[in-house]
Order: sequence, then structure tokens, then C-alpha cells
Amino acid sequence: MSPAKLFALIQYPVPHHLLSRLVGRLAECRQPALKNTLVRAFIRRFGVDMAEAAEPDPTAYATFNDFFTRALKDDARPIGEGVASPADGRLSQFGAIEAGQLLQAKGHRFSAEALLGGDTEAATRYLGGSFATIYLSPSDYHRVHMPLSGTLTEMVYVPGRLFSVNAATTEHVPGLFARNERLVCHFDTEHGPMAMVLVGAMIVAAIETVWAGQITPLPHGEVQRIRFDTPVRLEKGQEMGRFKLGSTVVMAFAEPVTFAERLDPGVKVQMGDSLTAP
Repeated sequence: MSPAKLFALIQYPVPHHLLSRLVGRLAECRQPALKNTLVRAFIRRFGVDMAEAAEPDPTAYATFNDFFTRALKDDARPIGEGVASPADGRLSQFGAIEAGQLLQAKGHRFSAEALLGGDTEAATRYLGGSFATIYLSPSDYHRVHMPLSGTLTEMVYVPGRLFSVNAATTEHVPGLFARNERLVCHFDTEHGPMAMVLVGAMIVAAIETVWAGQITPLPHGEVQRIRFDTPVRLEKGQEMGRFKLGSTVVMAFAEPVTFAERLDPGVKVQMGDSLTAP
């Protein structure tokens, strides 16, 4: 058995939510000595470039989470043409949504309906459309921005597990992104409907949005849908949410997207990079 498969299998019995809550408490610790030790160790381990942060002093952050979700300087991420990358990370998969299915990894597909919380009507909108998945590693900038300008129409919280979402797990846990806890955000854009799915993962303490604040991880419960009668308008490149520790963003577009030829699965991208052909 490969180490990657073993890593995936041992996650099944792990109490995902309990572990994530414990890590979340540690990440919110305000004791300066402990907080600063954690931040400095993290910077050394992952080679974080603090020169591009709006606040470059690592000791200036009140908590580890504040450091982890730090803002960047205004000119750190220029916004490209067409569909822009919503986050720093690796473009793990992208392409057409075929027969209502998205590619997770080689040999693994999952349904748009399952990803969107079992919403058949919503999934139908994306038949024949396109998708792109971006994995945010611990070292990446962890704010998520709009790839296109859009108006929020509905937010859907889908409870679930909190498997890791790294390459080893995506290759060996079927339907991973449709099993993990996630937040589905539906937008109307000038290019048609778009869904931004913020997928939770192991030790992700919480997901936040700019319009609703923190979404607390819940181990059980039902799908919760919130409609927005008062429009929430977000422009391309504007922050829409953030992860407290690393995870994944899955974008679904109702209209086909012509991705740039330079892109390959696994390529590193930054927030604002153009993902589409000129």
C-alpha cells in the first residue's frame, strides 16, 4: 500500500471536527509568547514572504488566525483579464463539466449536484459549463476573491466531514469535495450563473464570508439555505471570504470557459492571475 493511500485511509476514523475545534482554539490564543512562537515557526516551516503583507511585522497580529488570514499590500496581486484566479494555490483540475460530473483527480469524478448540496435545479444550470479547482496549501495567502463581478443570490451551508484536501487525499477519497463540509455561494454574473464553493478541510477552524462573517463548523445537521433579497454585489478581485487554515475553492460556471493553453493541472497560480485564453 502506498503512503498516500495509507494517509487517506487513516483519516476515516479520525474525529475531524473535534480536532479542528482544538486547533481553532489554539489559533485564537492571544498569549503573546505562545502566539508569536507559533507564527515564527510557521513562517520558517513554510517560507512565508512577509514583505508582501500589508502588515509585515509577524508579531503585530493579535492571534495566529489574524496572521494566517493577513491582508496583502494593495499592489501585491494585479487582477488579470477574463476569469481571474480567486486565490493563491495550485490549479489542481479544470475543464468541462461532463454529464454533470467534475474531475477530482485521475480516476475520480463527482457530481455537481452532490457538490451543491443535493440541489438538482442548481446543478442543471451547470450542465455543459466549466469548472476549476484551486487547492490552498498552508503557505498560501488565504483570502478568497471574486473571479468575476457578481451579485450573490443564495448561500448554502452543507455539513459534512473534514478530510484533508491535499493531493494524496484527493487521489484516494472518492467524492471528497462533495463529502466535506462546504459553503456554496451562488452568484449572477455578466457571464451567467457562477457557484463559488469553499470546501472545509481537516484543522480548518472556520470559513468566513465578507457578508455573513464566520460560518462555524458543525459536525451534523441539515443543509441550510439563505436567500438574499437585498443584493450583495461584489466586484471582480474583491474579497469574498477566507479560510482559517488551508483548504480548496471549486468554481463552477454555467457558460463554457476557454482556459489558457499555458495551464496544466497542478500549476501554481496567484490570486488575480488570468485563467482564460486572450
